[in-house]
Parts: sequence; structure tokens; C-alpha cells
Amino acid sequence: MNALSPDSADPGRIVLLTTSHRVAPGLLSWPAWQALRAADRVLCADGTHPQLPYLREAGIRVDEASPAAEDLIGACAGGHTVVVVATGEGEPALTGQLARLAGSGRVAMPELELLPASYDLPGARLLDLVQVMDRIRVACPWSSRQTHEDLVKYGIEEAYELVEAIEDGDREELREELGDVLLQVVFHARIAEDHPEAPFSVDDVAATLVAKLVHRHPHVFGDATVETPEEVRAQWLRTKAVEKRRTSVTEGIPLGQPGLALAAKLASRVRTAGLDVPLPRGGGVGYELLALAARAEAGGTDPETALRAAARAYRDAIRAAEDAGRPPGPGPADGTDATDATDGTGA
Repeated sequence: MNALSPDSADPGRIVLLTTSHRVAPGLLSWPAWQALRAADRVLCADGTHPQLPYLREAGIRVDEASPAAEDLIGACAGGHTVVVVATGEGEPALTGQLARLAGSGRVAMPELELLPASYDLPGARLLDLVQVMDRIRVACPWSSRQTHEDLVKYGIEEAYELVEAIEDGDREELREELGDVLLQVVFHARIAEDHPEAPFSVDDVAATLVAKLVHRHPHVFGDATVETPEEVRAQWLRTKAVEKRRTSVTEGIPLGQPGLALAAKLASRVRTAGLDVPLPRGGGVGYELLALAARAEAGGTDPETALRAAARAYRDAIRAAEDAGRPPGPGPADGTDATDATDGTGA
């Protein structure tokens, strides 16, 4: 430690050193190392703080202590510098005491500096999510018993709730629903870790996704050149076909999706591949809807989204009629709800 020349008139300096638990211990900023090496004393209230072994390995003496604000001010008197390595909570009790003393005007206060020693990178809070999910998976009686199959219905529900938040334009709801969808991904990845024969983790999921995105964007990460969104899409599909060794443009299209979306997806694949495949002719509303979906897709309109928008407008009209005391139609004679009687869902 380097000692400073004492000056009885100099109240000294307190440095509150904060670190992020989302960054590997020992990876501190250069200003942080400078402050630590120049300090007269380095204090830390938590003897198990993850930074301490690395500080001591670097020759920094750290005293395990949690002084009151008055004692800390006394240690700084005479021009000394004391570095406090903050715990995860950021030492709110100490900073509160210092603020009250400063406000009293009775004490010559040291210079107080908040020095972040490490910073969160974008996406760092995902580490918290993984940690929380791991704990829940182990300790929660319900979560510890869930399987991939058990969660399927929740994944579908959360996807539709995300769609609704987007349609409503509610930013706060959108943020929450994105979190719920992300939860499904992390939950499934955590379940996958427990597989006895073919386990994988959320890191494996992320690594696979990163590799896929880089490979399918050679115009971003390589030398390929594209000019329009249509060219990007065509390139994506070509790359995907090679990756999957697909022999048909229809491969990989989930048949379980809503019918209108399925029809539009098939039409999109045909158009992007440059195929000339006439629509099948047949009677009934199904073929009419297929033709409408293909026409909408060719015109740049997602038919599923368009139908949902029209249906929401219809819902609003129904509610307006109900509010005005003019229901769409008479209820059943037995007095049951009209919705239950007509659509059979009972929902």
C-alpha cells in the first residue's frame, strides 16, 4: 500500500467500489486497480466476496470490516483514502449514514466517489434469469416435475398473448409477454439439462442459434451482397435448404399452425422458389380461403394478421352493441348465455 502524506486539514477520500457479479471476478477496470493500489486502506464487509481472492493475489490487503460512517470518516482524516469494496447490495446503510452526516453540516466530509469497477454487458441480465431458473427447477415442487410435453400448451398460450400485446400496441405488456416467451425457452433448456442420454443447456441453445444466424447472414458476416428484403429472404431459404438437406420447399412448414397462416406460408414458399404451381380447384369455402390467402400473400399482406384485425373490429362492434343495450341476437329460451349456445366452447 502507498501511504499519503497526512494533512490534518484534509478530510480525505472515500471510494465506494462497485462490481457486477455478472462479470468474472478479477476483471476490473484500470481506474479501479489504480484506486485499490493507491488506497491507504481497503475494506470489505463480506469476507466471501468473490473479488477478494483476486485482490489479495494482486497484493492488495483487504480488511474484513464494516465500519460506521463516523469511523470511516475518521479513518480518512489527514488526507487518507479508504476504498470500500461494496457488497452486492451496494452498501445502502453506509451511504445513508454518510448522507445524513453530510446533511447535518457538523462534519468535515471526505470526498466521496462512486467508482464502478466492472460493468454489465448487453444481455448480462440473462445470467440472472438462468440462475433463477436453475434454482426454481431444483427447489420448486411444481417446476421440478415438468417435462417438455407438459409445457407445450403454455408455449402456445404465451405466443398468442405476445401477438395480442403487439396488436394492442401496449409497450409495457409487450415487454412482459416477451419475458414470458423467453421463460419458455429457458425453462425448456433447463429441463433438457436433466436428460439422461442427450442433455444440452441454454448455452448450447444460444450457440446453435448464433451459428445459424451467422451462417444465414453472409451479407452481414461474409462477402455476399443483397440489395432487397426479398433477396435476403431467398438467400435465407437457399441456405436453410442446404443445411437441412431438404428436397421440397414444403419441408419444415408446421402443419399444426392456423389454416390461414399455413396457406399463406405455402404460397410464400412457392413464390420465393419461383415455382409455377396452380392452386387446386375444388368446391367449398376452404378452397375460397386458400385462394384469398394466396392472393393476400402475393400482395404483401399477412392474411392471418388481416383476419385477426377484422375479427377484433367485429368484437369491438359486438361490445358496442351490447353496451348500447342492443345485443346481436336474442338469447336462448332457457336463459343460458348466447355464446355458450352458439359456439359450443363454454368459454
